[in-house]
Amino acid sequence: MLLSLKNLNNNKIQNYYQQMAEKAKKEVVEDQIEATTTQEETTTEKQEVKAQDPQEFLANFDWHKYEEGIEAVDEAKLEAFNKALEGTVGFVDERQVIDGTVVRLTEREAIIDINSKSEGVISLNEFRYNPNLAEGDTVEVLVDKREDATGQLVLSHRKARVIKAWERVNKAHETQEVVNGFVKCRTRGGMIVDIFGIEAFLPGSQIDVKPIRDYDQYVEKTMEFKVVKINHEFKNVVVSHKALIEADLEEQKKEIIGQLEKGQVLEGVVKNITSYGVFVDLGGVDGLVHITDLSWSRINHPSEVVELDQKLNVVILDFDDNKSRIQLGLKQLSKHPWEALDENLKIGDRVKGKVAIIADYGAFIEVSEGVEGLIHVSEMSWSTHLRSAQDFVKVGDEVEAQILTLDREDRKMSLGIKQLHPDPWTDITTKYPVGSTHTGTVRNYTNFGVFVELEEGIDGLVYISDLSWTSKVKHPSDFVKVGDKLEVQVLELDVEGRKLNLGHKQTTENPWDKHEGTYTIDSVHTGTVKEKTDKGAIITLDDEVEAFVPSRHMEKEDGSKLDKGETLDFKVLEFNKEYRRLVVSHTAIFKAQEEKSYKTAKKKMEDSSEKSTLGDLSVLADLKDQMDAKAKKKK
Repeated sequence: MLLSLKNLNNNKIQNYYQQMAEKAKKEVVEDQIEATTTQEETTTEKQEVKAQDPQEFLANFDWHKYEEGIEAVDEAKLEAFNKALEGTVGFVDERQVIDGTVVRLTEREAIIDINSKSEGVISLNEFRYNPNLAEGDTVEVLVDKREDATGQLVLSHRKARVIKAWERVNKAHETQEVVNGFVKCRTRGGMIVDIFGIEAFLPGSQIDVKPIRDYDQYVEKTMEFKVVKINHEFKNVVVSHKALIEADLEEQKKEIIGQLEKGQVLEGVVKNITSYGVFVDLGGVDGLVHITDLSWSRINHPSEVVELDQKLNVVILDFDDNKSRIQLGLKQLSKHPWEALDENLKIGDRVKGKVAIIADYGAFIEVSEGVEGLIHVSEMSWSTHLRSAQDFVKVGDEVEAQILTLDREDRKMSLGIKQLHPDPWTDITTKYPVGSTHTGTVRNYTNFGVFVELEEGIDGLVYISDLSWTSKVKHPSDFVKVGDKLEVQVLELDVEGRKLNLGHKQTTENPWDKHEGTYTIDSVHTGTVKEKTDKGAIITLDDEVEAFVPSRHMEKEDGSKLDKGETLDFKVLEFNKEYRRLVVSHTAIFKAQEEKSYKTAKKKMEDSSEKSTLGDLSVLADLKDQMDAKAKKKK
């Protein structure tokens, strides 16, 4: 409206203010008359109202009051007024945390006085942590609003506690102050701790310097902590109780390390057990007892000797220059078992023990606690065919053995089991004379033969050539399998070398004795091509006898070669009984017929040479040409 009035022309403005002045003058006169009438008994001075100049009125007119309904206040005066209010009782700022007094309690609310112009109301839900709240108690409150829509002062105790708690937590983190916290409950990976009303996380690794196995023992306990990490973005707090312990242990550690000496015996507590040893706490300093230094006896795991939290004495074996790695020993505190071994024990004596461990080369027998002897696999059986030690004994078995060697200085002992039984080779010539036939078990085979066990400790070798009279065995596995029973005959016997040469084919009649009369030279037999090779072919004849056909004897009469599976006649070219060799030919059959025909024709012509005609000579020449042509074609 102010702008619209200013835009009026001068005449309109003057008329407007003249009207306003006349109206004001009239109102003043009326007021004066009324005042005179009401104050007739009182002597007053009459004042005359002077007419005001419109220009002067317009210049002094309060436009701010006209528009806003209130007089404008100078900014400098307003600032001075605010400064004057500072420190005045009852004047507070919003978001300010101050102390208030509980003046009254209702069933649901607490009335709080903060020395302001009005009192605040806070729900009792914000004081659930303090069931003993009473009138007159001083509590921290946050001024949410000095006045809400109804003019009520809005306060919050919960928000004030959170703000103050974060201030205390941040200060504790900066100054590394030790704070008290209440362990509320367990959570994944650690515990939840109440610090100044804020839930902080206590990792399981930060509870103690030693591993914790029972977290529940700390629940609902008040402990000392150090704030180690704060994430302001996610409002996360991490605390540690271990840090306080480590600080104390560091001082103890320096004192202990300064006094360490090799050979010193200290008391410690088993802190951790691993597969390779035990960590022992010496009072702030950790040392390792390797599994081999726990017991003179052989053990599979340290838990067989010690358990967690067990107190024990250990001896310092060694440590590095900084004494940060300390090697400890437990077995060194007791006498070595070899020193307690019976002095009367000697080579040849029998001892009993338990199988402690099995290796590929033998088994270790614990004769007494901490004293072991080795039974090599070759000393487990009289058999020259070596097997695995697991075929004879198992871990935990009680065995009896004979002492073969005994070295007390090097603390070594070798034992034998087979020495407890008679040597089967002692009367081998009586049991297994050359030419005798026996049944044995196939134990193993190689490329050159089969090992057959006649009895425990007596093994013999059957060469591949002594497996069959007729078949050509390429590998023993094609003829027999391990575990099969096989009838054999003793061919050779070497008592000193403990070697026995056996044969299987010798247990049956040699068919080549009969074949010698059947497959005579130039005799003809029917056979089937079994397989072809680069040098010829293998032919199967009657009685499953195999013969060999050279390549040059595989040609048929029509000039083609023999094929696998064909059945034809073959002529014996060679027979060797000793080497079981039979060589045959198919080509020789029709070659012999041709030669026979040629010789017959030639003889006939010679006998009748006097009666020969030119035609007869021509027939003989044609026969000779045919034979030469076939010979050329073969080449």
